[in-house]
Amino acid sequence: MCATCGCGHTHDHHHEEITLEQKVLAKNDELAATNRAFLESREITAVNLMSSPGSGKTTLLERTIRDLAAAARPVAVVEGDQETRLDAERISRTGCPVVQVNTGAGCHLDAAMLRDAIDRLRPERRALLFVENVGNLVCPALFDLGERGRVVIISVTEGTDKPLKYPYIFAAADLVVVNKVDLLPYVDFDLGACRAHVASVNPKAEVLALSATRGDNIETWYQWLGAN
Repeated sequence: MCATCGCGHTHDHHHEEITLEQKVLAKNDELAATNRAFLESREITAVNLMSSPGSGKTTLLERTIRDLAAAARPVAVVEGDQETRLDAERISRTGCPVVQVNTGAGCHLDAAMLRDAIDRLRPERRALLFVENVGNLVCPALFDLGERGRVVIISVTEGTDKPLKYPYIFAAADLVVVNKVDLLPYVDFDLGACRAHVASVNPKAEVLALSATRGDNIETWYQWLGAN
């Protein structure tokens, strides 16, 4: 998909691509530090939401925006997608300010894309800024955006062993949300084993099981957001 993050490597050009990757990541980290300083100066909390497609990430975001509308805290969204505007349209229907970033062939957002989106979005002071990353559990792990918190969202319709298959992204997470717990009776998913797998790659990450549609444990999600 993209040479930058290693999923486009060929044996012939492996060394050259590693050097390119290091340069790209170093430049990205520089921009991320600038983003972080800017966001902190305006007391904006940016949360990077990462998941594979179909985890219910946009549904969780829609519910969160609607439920937090009563709170005094402003919310804004940066919506990352390779091609479509579908998720951004869903978010805009909630009345929340949203900016779409189309990455084209790219399989992640980077710090430069976020800075451009922030300049277009102009989030209010002390806003909660959600960054919905491209649906992919590999590349987003490598790219610091300048965010305050990193959330990886999976659902019980996916494999219990996801943290073992994609250790880098789970190792980078501050919080792992296990969504769709309302479907637990109907699927083969072991929540205890999943928690153990997360702990094995990232002992510091919190694991929060919830249902974005039914609302199970949703208040704990809002408490986590409020504390960050």
